[in-house]
Order: sequence, then C-alpha cells, then structure tokens
Amino acid sequence: MTARGRRGPEQLLADIRAAAVEELCLVGVGRLSMAGIAQRSGTARTSLYRRWSAPIDIVLDALEHDFPQETVSPGTDDLRGDLVRALVSLAEWTTTPTARAAAAILTERDRHPELAEALYTRVFDPKGGRFTRTVLTHYAEHGHIDPSLVSDVVVDIGESLVLKHLSDTGNVPTHAHLERIVDHAILPAVGLPRRRTCPEEDSRNPVS
Repeated sequence: MTARGRRGPEQLLADIRAAAVEELCLVGVGRLSMAGIAQRSGTARTSLYRRWSAPIDIVLDALEHDFPQETVSPGTDDLRGDLVRALVSLAEWTTTPTARAAAAILTERDRHPELAEALYTRVFDPKGGRFTRTVLTHYAEHGHIDPSLVSDVVVDIGESLVLKHLSDTGNVPTHAHLERIVDHAILPAVGLPRRRTCPEEDSRNPVS
C-alpha cells in the first residue's frame, strides 16, 4: 500500500489503529510487525516508532480506545435498563475487529502470557473488568441492592451467558435474549424478583 493523501492527526491515528487490528487478525501475534502495520496504514515506520515502541502496543492502544464503557442512568433509577444496555454493548462489541483482535491475543495466551495480562490490565480492568460489574457496583453503593450479593460469580453471569450463546450458536444474542439473561439470572442473583419475558420474541428482536 502506498502512502495515503494528506490526513489530519485524528484520521491518521484512526487509520493506524485500524491497520494494527486488521494486521493482527490476519497474521497473528507472532508475525505482527511495524512494517506490516506501516504498509497497511500507508504510514512510515519511523512515524509509528515516534509514538509506539512495539506493534502490539498499537493494538492495545486500539483496544483501549474502542472497548466500550458501561454507563449508569443519571438518577440511578433503572437497574434493569442499565444491565440490558451493558449487555447490548458487549454483544455489539463482539462483532467488531477489536473483539477479534482481543480473541486472537487470548488464543495465544500460553505463548504470550504477558500480552494476555496486558489486555486485562490496560483494557478490560480499567473499563470495569466484566460487563455489568460497573452497573451492579454503582447500584449497590447507592443502596438499591445488597452489596454482599455483588460477588465475582454474580458479575460474571451476564458476560458468561452472552459469550456462551455466541459460542453455542455462532450468533449475537438478540435484544430479547439479553433481557431474559437480566430478568432470569442477574436480577434474581441480587435478590430482586424475576421478571417474566416472552421467549417467543427472542428471534424477532436483534440487538441492533
């Protein structure tokens, strides 16, 4: 790829991040190189080295930038809605190139344990560690649910069930399925009544 036309700093950075993620997904961690990223992004290698010391640093930068952050309703008055929205963010993220890059890093955990650790310390943990943890912790801190019930097992429920559905079916869970995860599993786990939802709606309500 030849160098591209004039780009502003933000567009250049976006192109480099996208190129690094794409390169990792195509060649894997072991063959990731500054040369490959430079060619794919239409950028000189010297420009990359001014900001990053290694190609994996560019990938981690891209993941940090694109990984979703949970939000909580301003009035802390919609626990169910906030939990559903957190799982929607996860489901939507699983379809992105950065999700595939994260999976590629975790797949090579045995050979590159330091990269897997960096993925958690630089990307996952600063954004809450598990989807729904930020929401559940916030509501517990404000007295809406018992803090003792927000255990590591409970905060794993939503993310685990979303990823299991994806693994079992190859499809992103529908919005209705995400609601059922919240209503049938997460809310009862924090001591709130199970809410009835309609399984037959599951196939008619995609996430997006």
